[in-house]
Amino acid sequence: MPHRYADSDPLHSENLKAKQRELRDGFSLTLTLRVHRALSWLRRAVKEDDDLDVQFIMLWIGFNAAYAGDLDRALDDQEDASNALDASRSYPNGERGRFRQFFHALLQMDSRHRIYDLIWNRFPHEIRLLLDNRYVYRPFWQAQRGEPGYDNWQQRFNGAKRAVAHALKEQDTLTLLEILFDRLYVLRNQLVHGGATWNSNANRSQVRDGAALLGCLLPVFIDLMMDHPHADWSMPNYPVVED
Repeated sequence: MPHRYADSDPLHSENLKAKQRELRDGFSLTLTLRVHRALSWLRRAVKEDDDLDVQFIMLWIGFNAAYAGDLDRALDDQEDASNALDASRSYPNGERGRFRQFFHALLQMDSRHRIYDLIWNRFPHEIRLLLDNRYVYRPFWQAQRGEPGYDNWQQRFNGAKRAVAHALKEQDTLTLLEILFDRLYVLRNQLVHGGATWNSNANRSQVRDGAALLGCLLPVFIDLMMDHPHADWSMPNYPVVED
């Protein structure tokens, strides 16, 4: 189940909502939309006790609301297959810079190193298992579908694991976040696009660990955003439209 912050913890979803109510008059419209929407999904997700699939989907929507990027844009025509890390990307190539920029901005804001501590101290075991799992690695599934050019998925996977090992050795939080959320995006696709059976035993560990990671990281992301209202938060793809 998602990580649950104690009722007294500032990162508890209801405490974050109280903080948002207190500070929102000082937010830009763009930040208001992102935080309000992200919190709505987070608060609903933490109430879901029995359904890991639903929990994960709600948490991902909350993350996407905070990120406010359209991850369903078309793939770039060209992929650099010689780069093992790039070749493992699951989200569209055109979004890579924006995705990295979001994580980079959060890490720059994180003067207390909360994201770093969660990645390296709270979830190192779960993260290693997830990143070593071929079932959340996009080229593996492309090979299973018989797509040309992916017969070498194992070599790509080994190359991606070397990139992971290097990030772990260097404690490169930005790179690790990129790779981690790339794998979570594969899991997101499996669930949202009907590529998995509800409550299936085949993917329980991925869904369990994915929900735990998102349930722990998303509140930190939202809190950091509220602490930096003057950052350049762009307008979400679906702004409120007055009739």
